[in-house]
Amino acid sequence: MLTPVTIFTPYPFTIGEKIHISEGPRHGDWIVAGLDDKKVTLRCPVSGKEFCWDRFCHVIETKEQEWPEHGKNKIQSTKPENSPMQIGMIGLGRMGMNMARRLLRGGHQIVAFNRTPDKTEQLAKEGATGAYSLQELVESLPSPKVVWLMLPAGKPVDDHLTQLQKLLSPGDIIVEGGNSRYKDDIRRVEALQGSGIHYIDAGVSGGIWGLKVGYCTMVGGEEPIFHYLEPILQTLAPKDGYLYCGPTGAGHFVKMIHNGIEYGMMQAYGEGFALLEASPYGQNLDYGRISHLWNQGSVIRSWLLELLENAFAEDPHLEAITGHVDDSGEGRWTVEEAIESGVAAPVITMALFQRFQSRKENAFENRVLAALRREFGGHAVKKIVTLKDTLNLK
Repeated sequence: MLTPVTIFTPYPFTIGEKIHISEGPRHGDWIVAGLDDKKVTLRCPVSGKEFCWDRFCHVIETKEQEWPEHGKNKIQSTKPENSPMQIGMIGLGRMGMNMARRLLRGGHQIVAFNRTPDKTEQLAKEGATGAYSLQELVESLPSPKVVWLMLPAGKPVDDHLTQLQKLLSPGDIIVEGGNSRYKDDIRRVEALQGSGIHYIDAGVSGGIWGLKVGYCTMVGGEEPIFHYLEPILQTLAPKDGYLYCGPTGAGHFVKMIHNGIEYGMMQAYGEGFALLEASPYGQNLDYGRISHLWNQGSVIRSWLLELLENAFAEDPHLEAITGHVDDSGEGRWTVEEAIESGVAAPVITMALFQRFQSRKENAFENRVLAALRREFGGHAVKKIVTLKDTLNLK
């Protein structure tokens, strides 16, 4: 099946792609026979005749535009669904490594780079082409080059973008697939203006299970570039598992709110199971079976409950772990967005604050509360027993 894609420019053509020009002196079916940084060569599949034009001429959807030397034309591309692509993957952590594996298994060609070479070598054994510098990665990709970043948000992404901007050419594509803040995406696109390099932000959810079940992907940026990348997205995602969300930053914004909701859901499950544990029935309850039960038609069923079922199967009362809960940043950004937009988000906010509280043993603020209750009401406090106290008792 062929999916029509209207071409905006600069359009990232690929060798062998079928092109249909619907109007003008060059109307008819053509095949992309050659391309470089400046021009595209089209060949007629019947006569073998070829012609070239500047790949950065301005063709805007249904509007007609003068092309140098070739009059007025309208152009449409038909790119086969799931057609294999070549892509550079930078960052082979838990997410990046498995995303690269899923793409390899889907028939795509991967050029892989990681700061530490052992992971690059590991993926090379599984069919990828290993690259041991950004320059080697870029030189190993055909034009237009597609480079996907899976790096920690912030400085690591900015540092790599600075280097890639020097190595890539107009028409090449950078996909930032980590957990960047949407405001950073907007800033980066402004910095890339004039370079001709495209920037796509992709919020990716799926964690360590994505290799098996797929990655839910939320995409922002230029819509024609999104369509060009669809064979990659179709392989990464489960059915109906990816979406074009809007202009630059939209993908990461939707992913940020997704993670904020996740904070609230996790906190609610935590509080609910804590109430079960503290109840008179707690000793006799099987939390793994309850998690499974609640996923059978219940209104609170979810994948998170499936994961809890697995966790309780290994440790019925979670006695082998502590309650220290970190946050990756999106929860904070969601709360900041709520403040900036004036939208009340008390559940997400309190879920974030509860994570802060979880990291403190004998928190100072709680000691302040205990001291105040003692001072104004004479309420008893629990004192810390020191080694000296223990020795004096003896």
